[in-house]
Amino acid sequence: MKLKVENQQQALGRCGKRLQQQRHEARRTRNGTRWYRRRPNGLYRPYLARGGLVGCLERATSSAARRDERDSSLASILRCSYLQSLLRPSIVRELELVKNGLKLLKPMCSSFTPCLDGRYLLLWPNDDQNYLEISKFSKRDADAYPRYESQLHKFCKFMDFLLESHAPETLHGDSYLIDWLRDKLHKSVFWTRCLQHALSLGQKDMVDFMDLLLSPTSKVLNMWFESDVVKATLAADSIIGTMASIHTPGSGYVLLHHVMGETDGERNIWSHVEGGMGSVSLAIGKAAKEAGVHIITNAEVSKLMIEDSGIVNGVLLTDGEQFCSSILLSNATPYKTFMELVPQNFLPDDFVRAIKNSDYSSGTTKINVAVDKLPQFKSCRLNYPEVGPQHTATIHIGSESMEQIGSACQDAWNGLPSRRPVMEMTIPSSLDKTLSPPGKHVVSLFTQYTPYKPSDGSWEDPIYRESYAQRCFNLIDEYAPGFSSSVIGYDMLTPPDLEREFSLTGGNIFHGAMGLDSLFLMRPIKGWSDHRTPIRGLYMCGSGSHPGGGVMGAPGRNAAHVVLQDVKKHSC
Repeated sequence: MKLKVENQQQALGRCGKRLQQQRHEARRTRNGTRWYRRRPNGLYRPYLARGGLVGCLERATSSAARRDERDSSLASILRCSYLQSLLRPSIVRELELVKNGLKLLKPMCSSFTPCLDGRYLLLWPNDDQNYLEISKFSKRDADAYPRYESQLHKFCKFMDFLLESHAPETLHGDSYLIDWLRDKLHKSVFWTRCLQHALSLGQKDMVDFMDLLLSPTSKVLNMWFESDVVKATLAADSIIGTMASIHTPGSGYVLLHHVMGETDGERNIWSHVEGGMGSVSLAIGKAAKEAGVHIITNAEVSKLMIEDSGIVNGVLLTDGEQFCSSILLSNATPYKTFMELVPQNFLPDDFVRAIKNSDYSSGTTKINVAVDKLPQFKSCRLNYPEVGPQHTATIHIGSESMEQIGSACQDAWNGLPSRRPVMEMTIPSSLDKTLSPPGKHVVSLFTQYTPYKPSDGSWEDPIYRESYAQRCFNLIDEYAPGFSSSVIGYDMLTPPDLEREFSLTGGNIFHGAMGLDSLFLMRPIKGWSDHRTPIRGLYMCGSGSHPGGGVMGAPGRNAAHVVLQDVKKHSC
């Protein structure tokens, strides 16, 4: 986990000099080395630096978007994050991330679904080609697909507004009249703009929007399409990182969440990042450094220091060092922050109960594979010398039918890793030659569903782990014969691994489930959705806060604006 330490001179007072002195001492004592590790969710840093940010403390292994250098004869492993689309365009623009080194590599095709019967579905960024591809399965679906995409893009415009607005939460505790008036004004502006967006959609589209948010994915897609392959391909976006089924009410929102991103103004384009997803962090870090940010790594926080009055006073590291600050932002999960780092006697009982009972379940296991040749899919033999458009796309394995996806989820609900896992395969080295030596490739497998505690074994058992990895490789062999024999090595992250190595409670990549009961005014819990917490001076800025998970940056950006508002208010 990591905690961010901000220093606004008027807000910190006597703690400022002590923090600065300790920061310099810490840099000198860490083997004489000063280095930085940056993360997409650290987007609050450049924004707050412009208002007086001093430091950031990170546990060295906390970055879910980093490039892990392994044996150079194999490849560089992208351990968790693997594609980019959700990062807010406003952040790319405001922080000048392209100038700071961010380079996105667009795939030739967006999606590839091979079928065991010899057919395949390859979706392109071109309406005419998509019509021909979908027509192989259904003329009706080919006609419906542009209308389906157009409707989702309408809804995305509404979501853009919500993503970049901090939740209009009710004020807590006593407040001055001027604070009360400011709060009323903010709420009035927010709800007025919200109504304007709703009116721009119109009643029919607004009803369809609510239907999408509340319905199971299966119901949504059944209303649009008849081909099982088309439906299953699209449904895969609705289960990413969840333990929910495509038949779970509200899973339609997760579907929308994964299509509302964009690359260079184009919706639903998931790009590779040159150098791996860690390059997003590096670009943000460069922008942060230019703004005056200081980052200390290998600085794991053991607890927050809180005054008897309930005001945050700093952090205590596991090595005994203390850092004083009257403003802290936590990018850890809400559970990690409040159940493990904050002394319980400072939190209201109902707040603690709500955090404890939040849903952190996850069915995700990530397998990063180094191979000595590209997988060749027997259903798709296109005339390309080596890398074809199918290799650059998101490849759906075990997603030929809605029944397959539903059965995979049911296995996990029964306590068993899916017998035929649903997998998203990406091959970043198909576009980015910096990731692997000539002739070798990196393959990323995002697999589902795997329960946190299987009923038939343990993830701590090497044989059990190996059996699941081999199950995934064998399934790929059915579509791309010889894949298993091409594997040089692999790195597997089960839900307990994700929790242990990245402090992701329950292994949940979103810092908490993305159900409708834990979004917007209910994220992380009802009554505390505006990044503020019961501890004065402590703010939440990670994926567990509004508007949710993914390499999006919106939670950090929104939290930074809330902090700056509070600092300005208290310094007046």
